[in-house]
Amino acid sequence: FGYCSSLTSITIGDSVTSIGEYAFDNCTSLTSVNIPDSVTSIGENAFYNCSSLTSATIGNSVTSIGNDAFGNCSFTSVTIPDSVTSIGNGAFTWCTSLTSIDIPDSLTYIGNDAFSGCQSLTRIEFAGTVEEWNNISKDYNWAYDIAVDEVVCSDGDGVCKI
Repeated sequence: FGYCSSLTSITIGDSVTSIGEYAFDNCTSLTSVNIPDSVTSIGENAFYNCSSLTSATIGNSVTSIGNDAFGNCSFTSVTIPDSVTSIGNGAFTWCTSLTSIDIPDSLTYIGNDAFSGCQSLTRIEFAGTVEEWNNISKDYNWAYDIAVDEVVCSDGDGVCKI
């Protein structure tokens, strides 16, 4: 469905287990997507440059979000479900309207430039402790050019520098 610029909505059935690479890239009129719990992976560039995409519900079985999967979308906030362990390179890069993100304590990897260019990003909240945050493998520049310079962790006084 890539480059279907008139596509405004999609329904992903409960029998779908993965969203492939470039599945909906450059669908510039797509405004929202509901990814069901049956989906376990979101492929590279799956929703890249869906510049009108302001809402995405990510199902509770997704374990990996591929490289550039949601790059250049118009989200204001993102909640990553507890099942996610890996966020790929550039997964949310240049989502310039993104102001907040909730990251689960299941996360073990954040790729290069995952949130880079999210210039309105003012809140990153991590559901784990400072120690768990520090144990996440984070590639270089994972949060380059964002508005916030710390992550708030769940252990009360846990504030981590980016």
